[in-house]
Amino acid sequence: MLTTLNTSYTDTRAADLAWALGREPLPALATLDLELTGAKLQLRLLGASHQILLEERSSSCSETVACLPGSSTPLPLGVAKRVGDWEYEFAARVEELTPGSFAGRAQELLALVSDHPHGLAGVFPGSPHAFTAMLAQRQEDQVHWRTWHAYPQDGQLVATRTRVGARKTTGRPGRIPSHAA
Repeated sequence: MLTTLNTSYTDTRAADLAWALGREPLPALATLDLELTGAKLQLRLLGASHQILLEERSSSCSETVACLPGSSTPLPLGVAKRVGDWEYEFAARVEELTPGSFAGRAQELLALVSDHPHGLAGVFPGSPHAFTAMLAQRQEDQVHWRTWHAYPQDGQLVATRTRVGARKTTGRPGRIPSHAA
């Protein structure tokens, strides 16, 4: 789904993005509710980027990547942690692109996400290449999502990927399974 966001472009630099896990839902400009084999996922476009809410059985997870006033947690390159009964993995990277490459990459990503049944993209007024896009999927017992945050004025594209899934059990506590050695 592709939408034009009726707001000013507030997260104007990739360096201003922050990451937060476990935040309450923030006001959203557009949402997409998904049911992925028992997992309820809500993709949320904020005026300051994105938030994703995941619920499955009795567990929940909230990821926010946005310009968060007062946040002291910058966008990390990677995070791996336990969230309730789940393992959560997050990775981010910033791509530096020339103006021509940026326009082509923006069009490619917007076409991919807007045509996908589990995709949500929002274009900010003033530039067709200023956007935030999200795409989710389920693979076995894990939910995955990818996001893209575009900053055409700097030629920067921030790409993130997240995986949330059931914690792996190893049999007896404290023992490494023989196949892992």
